[in-house]
Amino acid sequence: MIPAPFDYDVAESVDHAIDLVAEGGGDTKLLAGGQSLIPALKLRIARPAKLVDLGRLADLAYVKDDGTHIAIGALTRHATVASDSLISEHCGIVSHTAGQIGDPQVRSRGTLGGTLAHGDPASDMPAVMLAVGAELVVRSKDGERTISADEFFTGVFETALDEGEVLTEVRVPKLAGSTGWAYVKAHRRAQDWATVGVAVLVHRDNGNVAGASIGLVNMGGTPLRARAAEDALAGGSSAADAAALVTEGAEPPSDHAGSSEYRAHLAKVVARRALEQALS
Repeated sequence: MIPAPFDYDVAESVDHAIDLVAEGGGDTKLLAGGQSLIPALKLRIARPAKLVDLGRLADLAYVKDDGTHIAIGALTRHATVASDSLISEHCGIVSHTAGQIGDPQVRSRGTLGGTLAHGDPASDMPAVMLAVGAELVVRSKDGERTISADEFFTGVFETALDEGEVLTEVRVPKLAGSTGWAYVKAHRRAQDWATVGVAVLVHRDNGNVAGASIGLVNMGGTPLRARAAEDALAGGSSAADAAALVTEGAEPPSDHAGSSEYRAHLAKVVARRALEQALS
């Protein structure tokens, strides 16, 4: 199909992008890698009056060590996140997951900021950001603010980004050497969205499990934390017993990939595998 008509502007800087977004009002879309937006435009699911292209903002594509965390520019490609040695060393679950997104073509074009701002609960990286406790930096004409991953995702394709704001940076904490992690997903083909995905971090103290964080993909209207399973694991439950609680509070959807009941069952299977990996 052919997209509906729209105005098109190319941002020459972050400040220019903010100006263009402010001029366009609430009916403006930002184009990063375009791996989600372009198909939505073609199907006329998205019909913005104005499109602001961020693709030439090289100053938003970076990875740097900021002390307690790794700062990743919003336009950093998934392929770069997957291969970056700094991310791999200090927050391996993020680089590992980036390498599981779509296929090589998608990873070469798609961006970390784009996939987070899109707010798709079936996307891999939002649940990982929940699990690691990431922070997202956004800018507007009113200045800069930081939003925790727990507060960023508000609904299906909805986020806490206000009108006129641009996501500029993602901050992921450096994980302690004693932290175990895993990201496991079930999908029909490599390039498909996850039917179910589970991101797990296990925090240890003197070899014992001191806490856990578990993020769920495609188990509700937003990426979710499996709080009951986290509490069970921290309380000494086995991986199997904790995995059995992973669907508490979740509302798995029914779609072409599976019914709600199937997805709930699959989530427990995938969660057990992820927990066993993180605990090993």
